[in-house]
Amino acid sequence: MNGIMDEPEGATPLDPDELEGLRQKHITTRGELNELEQANIETGLLWLAGRRQTAILTDEFLRELHRRLFGDVWRWAGTYRLREKNIGIDPRLISVQVRQLLGNAQYWAENKVYAPLEAAARLHHELVRIHPFPNGNGRHARISADIFLAEAFDHPPVDWARGADLANNSARRTAYIAALRAADANDFDPILNFVNASM
Repeated sequence: MNGIMDEPEGATPLDPDELEGLRQKHITTRGELNELEQANIETGLLWLAGRRQTAILTDEFLRELHRRLFGDVWRWAGTYRLREKNIGIDPRLISVQVRQLLGNAQYWAENKVYAPLEAAARLHHELVRIHPFPNGNGRHARISADIFLAEAFDHPPVDWARGADLANNSARRTAYIAALRAADANDFDPILNFVNASM
């Protein structure tokens, strides 16, 4: 991949207005963008580890998490998208569906509706399906699912990548995208296998 617009399979394309939100104008390739975003994610994870205990299943927390993970890269980080994408719901429905999902997740945890890994996989899938942000939704959803596992279930995080690079085309990424698409069609077995929830 050379240009900044070259996305791996299953990635959300950035439109020109969203690209205008790039803070570092010297970035010209997808590889440079991935490195910059990864550095920001690592900073965001440090913030996450050091924050005071707060409610995680809130709209405000999800937006703040996205801002912390991507705010050094994108001006629009932490704000819900306003445009249709190749994936995701109508942008006018995002805040309502996010709040509904978070309420459902709270119920799942409090009432032990699902085992921890299944609850996390379902939260992750729904966040990706809603696709609230212009970009970074998969990474944000994986980190959100891991926080949910830790704080609602005292469970270790999912090993999403298993040594592969989910940001670029790989067999693991292909399996991940296929599992999400199967869950879109109400077949949750592949995503449960992906996170080892069925073991």
